Amino acid sequence: MSGSGADGTGTGKRPNEQLSSWFVRSGWSKGELARQVNRRARQIGAHHISTDTSRVRRWLDGEQPREPIPRILSELFSERFGSVVAIEDLGLRTAHQAPSVSGVDLPWAGEQTVALLSEFSRSDLMLARRGFLGTSLALAAGPALVEPMQRWLVPTPGEGAARQESPTPLRRSARLSGPELDLLESTTAMFRKWDAQCGGGLRRKAVVGQLHEVTDLLQEPHPAATERRLFKVAAELAELAGWMSYDVGLQPTAQKYFVLALHASKEAGDKPLGSYILSSMSRQMIHLGRPDDALELIHLAQYGSRDCATARTQAMLYAMEARAYANMGQPSKCKRAVRMAEDTFADVGLDDEPEPDWIRFFSEAELNGENAHSFRDLAYVAGRSPTYASLSEPVMRRAVELFGRDAEHQRSYALNLIGMATVHLLKKEPEQATALADQALGIARKVRSERVNNRLRKTVDTAARDFGDVPEVAWFTDRLTAQLPETAEAV
Repeated sequence: MSGSGADGTGTGKRPNEQLSSWFVRSGWSKGELARQVNRRARQIGAHHISTDTSRVRRWLDGEQPREPIPRILSELFSERFGSVVAIEDLGLRTAHQAPSVSGVDLPWAGEQTVALLSEFSRSDLMLARRGFLGTSLALAAGPALVEPMQRWLVPTPGEGAARQESPTPLRRSARLSGPELDLLESTTAMFRKWDAQCGGGLRRKAVVGQLHEVTDLLQEPHPAATERRLFKVAAELAELAGWMSYDVGLQPTAQKYFVLALHASKEAGDKPLGSYILSSMSRQMIHLGRPDDALELIHLAQYGSRDCATARTQAMLYAMEARAYANMGQPSKCKRAVRMAEDTFADVGLDDEPEPDWIRFFSEAELNGENAHSFRDLAYVAGRSPTYASLSEPVMRRAVELFGRDAEHQRSYALNLIGMATVHLLKKEPEQATALADQALGIARKVRSERVNNRLRKTVDTAARDFGDVPEVAWFTDRLTAQLPETAEAV
């Protein structure tokens, strides 16, 4: 349907100059914007949305669309311009949101964390089917994001030794055995393995459902040690739900899960896990064109876990620091962070310290991939610098070689093949870029990752723009259009 009851609340008195400004700068036609809105609506399950050019014209003329249209427009323009474009920036109104589904400045207390995790995961499971959750959130950025996260380091009442030694609650404790806790932890590791193999779109709802079950357990009284383990499981599941949401393009939902995961990790007393969650938030900020925010989050993670994180975790944080500096156009600091990542990774395994499952992904292949992408990003920021492209090439080649032997991390293999293709485009070698993109296409058709699909489309668009007269590029452009699905449904 496309009548006013579908997504509009009436026509405003004046044209929406803010929305018109973003629209003109985007280069989209009204029909193209309408198609993108419909495609994103289908992706999140909002099948009642059917927008056309006349509806877009009415928005530009001042009509205020109903949810989830404002959130969809915010996401589309944010992705188009590589930075957060808030609903208010588009001259649109936001619907009133309950605390559980809006904002990131939440109470740092156990009971509230459990309640918010429970309500948000329940809403995700129930409302995502109808398409209202994925775009019912606003992305936070800048001080509105970073300052609340800094409270991760602030001790809360009852935290520390007193809490760790607290007696068993007087009420009857839930009967949760050690083997049952082991099973919860191994199930989380299994979900993480599935995500690496198959992408975020395949098991996202299963992870959210498991998270909701764990929050139910946390609402029962437990001995302190059991409660900490449950909060740790909840933190890992929330981070994974956030990562999967990020992978399928649900950026505000992803950020909310990351924030809740950080709160749960604080309740678990697990600072290294908290630093890992902050690194996921940092990666998302780089993706959204906010490297300054990414850097602040990484520095917060490094400071908070400097005395307790393993060498592998510290190396990962240095690699993410390099990515942030690269995207900020600071080559000397980027190179220093790359060296620190490499030097620290050389210490992995020397102390026989056990590694948590969540950091085992950061292998030699991942280290090379991150560092290669840092040099590649520097090349783009520096105006397609051939120097930085040449620095990236051997490191990216090593990453591709190592991931090619790893059947468990197919999404990472595809992303690094695409990364290598972009390096060849920077070096004006479109034929080699096309061959690598073709390899990545074969994997993209097997994994459910909108992130892989979007990067592949963007790389091929760049190749077509710069080397459209090259036969291999023209052939692959047609092949991609025919074989890569337009969207990957977020489930």
